[in-house]
Amino acid sequence: MSDRRRSDHRAATRMTSPARVLGRLPPGARRGAGESAASVRVGEQFTTTGRFALTARILVVNILPLVLLGGGLFYLDGYRTQLINERFKMARIEAQITAEALAGATRERQEALLVQIGKEQRMRLRMFDAEGRLWADSFALAEPAFQFNDITDDSWDQQFARWLDRTVDTIVAAEPVQDYVEPEAQEADAWPELAQAREEGVSQVRLYDWRDGTPVITAAAPVGLNGATLLTVRNAVDITESVRAARSTLGIAVLCVLAASILLSLFLARTIVTPLRQLAKAAMRVRAGREREVEVPRLPERRDEIGLLARAVSDMTGALRHRIDAVDSFAADVAHEIKNPLASLRSAIESLHRVDDPGLRRELEQIATHDVRRIDRLVSEISDASRIDAEMSRATLERIDLADLVRAIIGSREHRSENEGRRIELVAHGFAPIVAGVCARLERVVENLLDNAVSFSPPDAPIEVGIDNDGEWVTLTVCDYGPGIPEDARDKVFQRFHSVRPEQEDFGNHSGLGLAIARTIAEAHDGTLRAEARPDGRGGACLRLRLPAA
Repeated sequence: MSDRRRSDHRAATRMTSPARVLGRLPPGARRGAGESAASVRVGEQFTTTGRFALTARILVVNILPLVLLGGGLFYLDGYRTQLINERFKMARIEAQITAEALAGATRERQEALLVQIGKEQRMRLRMFDAEGRLWADSFALAEPAFQFNDITDDSWDQQFARWLDRTVDTIVAAEPVQDYVEPEAQEADAWPELAQAREEGVSQVRLYDWRDGTPVITAAAPVGLNGATLLTVRNAVDITESVRAARSTLGIAVLCVLAASILLSLFLARTIVTPLRQLAKAAMRVRAGREREVEVPRLPERRDEIGLLARAVSDMTGALRHRIDAVDSFAADVAHEIKNPLASLRSAIESLHRVDDPGLRRELEQIATHDVRRIDRLVSEISDASRIDAEMSRATLERIDLADLVRAIIGSREHRSENEGRRIELVAHGFAPIVAGVCARLERVVENLLDNAVSFSPPDAPIEVGIDNDGEWVTLTVCDYGPGIPEDARDKVFQRFHSVRPEQEDFGNHSGLGLAIARTIAEAHDGTLRAEARPDGRGGACLRLRLPAA
């Protein structure tokens, strides 16, 4: 049996947009390409993994040079600190060994040792007596073993190297080092490390910084037991050269990585821009109204955000086409449904002034009145259809006892004599049938189901309403003893404007939207509405509403 619906606008009602409800294709019917395919692919296409995510690739390409540069700077700082610490140990040992060699030697032997060690180790050695006066200086006894760099004669690359040294020190927050300045007074107390060595009797090592950025390491050690002291000064240029060489290697590595990063960024940008341009071009063609000619690329090989976007746009385009088809179909159906009563109304009105027979005039007036009511009913149903989506999105769900709601509806219908003498029997099983929903909308569903049953139920046969709650689902069944619904037509009864009228009812009392409205409201509550055969095998139809239990 086809749709058995009866329009009724005594209760506040609503439906989805024409493309949603009145344009909804029933389960099992042929769907548009965009709808069924999209529903199947949702779980498999709208996923990305961290390994393939575009964000991860962009971060790696852009962060790698920075990580290498930052890590290299801190490595160089640690490398320089390690070299200086090693040189500190060596300076202390050299000072102690030299002091032991000088202790007890004659003056001539001491001077010879100062000159020899100074030349071999490229150091300046000075010896002070017990009163702190300068006694011997290797630079005065022989040609100086080294010379401090005069920065006024430095080339631009040396100046740049010093600036880079200071920049790196600032970045790594290196501790400041005191500048090396030769004291004017050639006395032991002018050197803090000598004063401390004389006072404590142990060797002391200090780090200074020459004007060209190279480290100067001094070591003071007591000589013998008579209070004499030794001071060694070394300009550790090799440390700075080693650090700068390592920094140059790091710079080359960073430049290579940066070049690779730029190339990868350009490649990555191309892989982003090209598909985005394709998608934008397709979107503009869809906007221009040529969506039927557009095949939006889905990019199935891409598992990143671009692929996600491509498939989303493709599915959106398919859904849009389906919506447009549904709206076009709905508009044609509305025009067809309204055109018939309008034609009848026009014919009746145009004939009135030519008819003199009072009986025929009354008949024409009744036809006109019937057609006006039929048009009003259709407009009301269509208006309800256009509001359901918006109302359900703003509605606040409440806990509803479905059994109490059905009892109230049955009592109200009997009071208004809307059951046309049919007896409605209600039986409830299981737990309390509490559901979460909008009371007015669920009331509309029950009213439409009862209207449908009343339309097709024999006058002397009851209408059986059953409610069951298994703890997960609340099921409402409305069964009658009418002609029933053939199995191949049980989905068609939920299509818009699909209506087969009972023979005993007047033409035009069915809008063909009642069950479509009911199913839409049920699905808006995360439920289902289906047409089935009676479970006892007897003749008649059974409509089953399932809603999640609250």
